[in-house]
Amino acid sequence: METCGCHKSKERSEEEARRLINRLNRVEGQIRGIRGMVERSAYCPDILAQVAAASAALNAFAKELLSEHIRTCVTRDIREGKDETVEELLCTLQKLMK
Repeated sequence: METCGCHKSKERSEEEARRLINRLNRVEGQIRGIRGMVERSAYCPDILAQVAAASAALNAFAKELLSEHIRTCVTRDIREGKDETVEELLCTLQKLMK
């Protein structure tokens, strides 16, 4: 049975939310650009280079979000004795490493 808590929420500072949304906006723009390249019949290696860039940008988003999660939610829960948070973190890491 998975213990990942997808029903939880987190209060984010305006600064954190702004940084994350800015990263997502860039990824979204890259994806739209890739779609346009496909529609224009761009050369495959050119499209693949943009896919790699979008993938790297999404990974950077995930790293930032994970770092913030560990610094805040995970640290707080461990201090409060909520050991299930460690299992949740491990589950999250397994999903990210697929």
